[in-house]
Amino acid sequence: MSDVSADAALPPADTDGADAGASAPRKRPRPGERRVQILQTLAGMLEQPGTERITTAALAARLEVSEAALYRHFASKAQMFEGLIDFIESSVFTLVNQITERESDGAAQARKMAAVLLQFGEKNPGMTRVMVGDALVFEHERLVARMNQFFDRVESQLRVSLRGAAEVTGSSTPTVDAQALASALVSLVIGRLHRYARSGFKRLPTEHLDLALAHLVR
Repeated sequence: MSDVSADAALPPADTDGADAGASAPRKRPRPGERRVQILQTLAGMLEQPGTERITTAALAARLEVSEAALYRHFASKAQMFEGLIDFIESSVFTLVNQITERESDGAAQARKMAAVLLQFGEKNPGMTRVMVGDALVFEHERLVARMNQFFDRVESQLRVSLRGAAEVTGSSTPTVDAQALASALVSLVIGRLHRYARSGFKRLPTEHLDLALAHLVR
């Protein structure tokens, strides 16, 4: 469906010094490495099916550090989730921008945007739980607001692409057509991501995707 890769992942954090030999002393992480390691670990814990609310105590235990060590890098757990949201936003909208730059057809743009969103979620199960809000239950309300804004931005970009497509086909109501179809596409994306998370990451969000998008966006 898309010639834009959704293979985004948090950058690796080399903090164990294993390449220096088994007898070498453990290296201290460079500035920023520990932050990335914390986010990687949080995302990994979110990938476990049936995971309930993740506490800072559980996260610290997984990292084999104290909770105080976590708070030297993040002021709160909400800030850790904001780090994951930053990654989602940066990754997805980089892909969206690539699509709009490389593809001139508005309908094709819309299909590819929906596809890369679902591909990103499929390759990042922990991020999927953040995107659909499952991981944000009982967390700070601003996190939910940010994810709502994320999908609003996606829908806005879809409207732009679909309005152009409607104008090309001679629609007498291109704005209305674009609004309705953009809303339907976002609902499709969110619904499939919800199903993916709630199935324990077994029902892939890209299942029969080409056929579904071909029928929805002609």
